[in-house]
Amino acid sequence: MTDAAASDLARAPASAWSRLLQRKMAVFGMVLVVIVVGAAVLAPWIAPYDPFEQHFDGLTIEGAPMPPNDVFPLGTDLLGRDLLSRILYGARTSLIIGVIANGIALIIGTLIGITAGYFRGWVGAVLMRFTDLMMAFPALLLAICLAAIFQPSLWIVAMVIALVNWVQTARVIYTETTSLAERDFIAAERTIGAGTGRILFRHILPHLVPLIIVWGTLGISTTVLLEATLSYLGVGVQPPTPSWGNIIFENQTYFQSAPWLVFFPSAAIVGLALAFNLVGDALRDVLDPTLRGSD
Repeated sequence: MTDAAASDLARAPASAWSRLLQRKMAVFGMVLVVIVVGAAVLAPWIAPYDPFEQHFDGLTIEGAPMPPNDVFPLGTDLLGRDLLSRILYGARTSLIIGVIANGIALIIGTLIGITAGYFRGWVGAVLMRFTDLMMAFPALLLAICLAAIFQPSLWIVAMVIALVNWVQTARVIYTETTSLAERDFIAAERTIGAGTGRILFRHILPHLVPLIIVWGTLGISTTVLLEATLSYLGVGVQPPTPSWGNIIFENQTYFQSAPWLVFFPSAAIVGLALAFNLVGDALRDVLDPTLRGSD
């Protein structure tokens, strides 16, 4: 690598960060992400009550939710538990599953995609036909079946989501790797006798990092939505562990009489998904060289 190329590589992260900060929607998304992550991390200190503690004012009959008031800013649920505290702790659940499931899905998808794209031949054909087979199954239906087989828990839900969420990443990585494997610099490496491991991890994988970052960011919103859906359907994180999806599930019967019980957790899900989508879209525009000409 020449000194000029090394200098350009060193300046690339700073340039990308500067371009990212110029996008108002990206900054808005990052602010939302910081707020949600901060609330999740600090939940034990900023939550006004224990998420499992039941409260009744002596006037409201047991089982009737209290509306938002000075004591409970978002009201209480049907068991008298503070909704704000449960949403804050639910953010931890959603983020933990989102990060773990998406991380595992990225690893699986990247390994399958880069292997199929580089070796091609029968290896690539087998791996991509398997990927196509997985894509043929509706992700939600497959996740429900897997979650029903295993006893739902936070870690099982994360694994189930990862097992149905890697296919898109594998397809994208495969396409990009196929293109990279035909470049002149890869042919030059083969000519001088570079091993497969060196080519894959020293030359191809670094070129895939921006793509992996983008799909990793966008994938978190997908995993959060899928976790919320599974929990709402009763095959995700199980009560009393707070999760945005099971909060909605537990309180759906009070939608007409106590709409805040559904509105606030739903708003949290939409806000987090929107935040990661805004950041992911901006990162794609900033890091994808084919889109820079339109800026």
